[in-house]
Amino acid sequence: MILPIVAYGDPVLRKVGKEIDADYPELDKLIANMKETMYNASGVGLAAPQIGKDIRLFLIDASPFAEDEDLDEDDRNTLKNFNHVFINARIVKEEGEEWSFAEGCLSIPDVREDVFRQEKITIEYQDENFEKHTEVLSGLAARVFQHEYDHIEGILFTDKLSSLKKRLIKKKLENISKGKIKADYRMRFPKFKK
Repeated sequence: MILPIVAYGDPVLRKVGKEIDADYPELDKLIANMKETMYNASGVGLAAPQIGKDIRLFLIDASPFAEDEDLDEDDRNTLKNFNHVFINARIVKEEGEEWSFAEGCLSIPDVREDVFRQEKITIEYQDENFEKHTEVLSGLAARVFQHEYDHIEGILFTDKLSSLKKRLIKKKLENISKGKIKADYRMRFPKFKK
């Protein structure tokens, strides 16, 4: 089932997600719905807060990036197979040079800005079967993970912009939070008291 994606301005996007365990109700169904929602919106990642749930769950399918001809063969192969569910994830270590890439977000349609992130991370997480994993990610795989991880920490990519950039996109963000945006997918906008 395709779920509405929560828009910028909704308080759930600012909550730090709670850890979950194998007893979380209908987790398989939730993951399936999140995948369907992500693919419907042409996203490469989707975090639970983006569908209104303040839990530490997100999924990534970075395979669309594998078609970028500017990448080397190793990066393309990594991205082609970078399709995972991440539960209770955490970043253990960040290292390397910071580099810039234009990021966007399904909760913030029509806004793309350059964000600096470190190039290499070590992560720990559980998969959908609650098996534990430790991995080292670099390049675009690390970046997509960091973006989705920020969601379960209550952080949005716009928080990482300079104060000048924030001022330049302020009106766009206000319009998104008020529902004055046309997205190609279902969205849920914050309800403000009048």
